[in-house]
Amino acid sequence: MGLFGKGFSHAGSGISKNAPKKKGFFRYMELFRAKFWKLIELNVFYTLFFIPLILAVVCFILMLNGTLTTGTAGILIAIGVLLFMILFGPATAGLMKVMRNFVVEKPTFMIHDFMKTFRAEFAHSAVVGFLDCLLVCCVAASFYVYPRLAEQTGSNFYYVMLVITLSISLVALLMNFYLFLMIVSTNLSLKNVIKNSFFLGIVCLRQNVITLLIVAVVAVGIGLLAFHTNLMVLMIVLTLLPFIPATFLALMVTLNSYPSIQKYIINPYYEKRGEINPELEIAKPASEEEAVFVDMGGKEKPVDLQKETVRTTKDPAKQHKGKIIS
Repeated sequence: MGLFGKGFSHAGSGISKNAPKKKGFFRYMELFRAKFWKLIELNVFYTLFFIPLILAVVCFILMLNGTLTTGTAGILIAIGVLLFMILFGPATAGLMKVMRNFVVEKPTFMIHDFMKTFRAEFAHSAVVGFLDCLLVCCVAASFYVYPRLAEQTGSNFYYVMLVITLSISLVALLMNFYLFLMIVSTNLSLKNVIKNSFFLGIVCLRQNVITLLIVAVVAVGIGLLAFHTNLMVLMIVLTLLPFIPATFLALMVTLNSYPSIQKYIINPYYEKRGEINPELEIAKPASEEEAVFVDMGGKEKPVDLQKETVRTTKDPAKQHKGKIIS
């Protein structure tokens, strides 16, 4: 029963399976509307893996207030940070696996697929996640240390070191648009995943810059709201963080980056073997000889109906290694 008038009991002419897919912003908004509540649910689940880091921050605050002794707080902070650095990578791999399934329109049991990827890709993704966290710590330290050393010594050499550190972190950030997606999409070794991610960070520079700008705008916006406004706004921001924006940004990154992985890594592997990427086979229409039913999408006459049709799709397994960019 529809909310207004005929509502959902009224069928239109249908959508042709050969209709061109939307691209860019319009494709994002299409997925955003279709997966909105799933994105929020997944964001909450993903946030659970940040609990060790949150507890470490709480211990640090309690240490500053004198509630916890320095020794006890130091141990708890170290345990919380280390645990987060280990869990961050596998959790992000699980998140990107679900995002990839959304983008290629593959049927997804969200939490099940997340945890399955968390376990299956734990080794590689934990290494990448640990290095990412270590790099963030190095960048934060460089902002604090190098300017002070430059002031104390009067040497501009330390500013050069700061620029080098920021350049390396920028390259690593561009690589991260592909690292976790490639880990969950191919059977390549970690060495080749890193190598391919580096080349894609350069080859696909234009779309990477667009992705980077969007991520930067969101991150800076959250930072300004959190640290330069009143307490009420800060509480609103902290309340919304478990629900947004991690999955919304992850969906944007996947839409921008995964087509490049398909183009340069996955498709060439199958072409070399004389096969077709199973992900492309999902959307490939059957020939007239193979078809059991004729697709009438876009041709049917509008009718009223009460029964709901269910469409299923084949679930291709992760069975390819992918190409190594040389």
